[in-house]
Amino acid sequence: MTRLQKWLSEAGVCSRRQGEAYILAGRVRVNGKVVTELGSKIDPLKDRVEVDGRLVSVEQMRIYIALHKPKGYVTSCLHAGHKVVLDLIDLSERIYPIGRLDKDSTGLLLLTNDGRLHHRLSHPSFDHEKEYEVVVQSPIEDSALRQLAEGISLLGTKTRPAHVRRMSGRRFRIVLQEGRNRQIRRMVRNVGHKVKRLQRIRVAQIHLGSLPEGAWRYLTSTERKTLLRGLVEPKNT
Repeated sequence: MTRLQKWLSEAGVCSRRQGEAYILAGRVRVNGKVVTELGSKIDPLKDRVEVDGRLVSVEQMRIYIALHKPKGYVTSCLHAGHKVVLDLIDLSERIYPIGRLDKDSTGLLLLTNDGRLHHRLSHPSFDHEKEYEVVVQSPIEDSALRQLAEGISLLGTKTRPAHVRRMSGRRFRIVLQEGRNRQIRRMVRNVGHKVKRLQRIRVAQIHLGSLPEGAWRYLTSTERKTLLRGLVEPKNT
């Protein structure tokens, strides 16, 4: 037996929080009966679950997409008055972006309908690397790069140690294992510089590669298996 909202997430219907909202709104039926209690449990092998009258099945096709997000797009499914990343993907299936990539940044963004993977890659309790290429407006000192690597105090909390590699006078790469709001831009500003261009080139074992800006592709079978296998358990559960 498993909690209904948890199973809706694992089946790729929505996030767990959205599943709770669906249940409270009376949009979910189990074996023909509306369920509105969040503690309700089901047997996925025996029970028939419907959302808005549509049957939910664990056999639904899992979708895993890599998108090269252009500048100017918001990482959201819907944002009034703004272009969103889903505008770039012509699919009828419901998918949602994993994590954030701010409007002014470009690079690799993963999207999926796999609720469990979405949770594992989005939640800060799971360790996975994200690599970025950063170009600043003026040459950056070695001492500033060392500060970025050692950690920067942001709003009273120090960022985790990062791997930093200089590429040129104004360009460097940084690998993070966390994802605070506009973290790199704030870290760079903290050491006296300003980001001119920020591009994410890797998430976990998935690389941006030569994917053109604005284009997307399905992850390969090998990438999917590596991604799912490579996720570690949370440190505190």
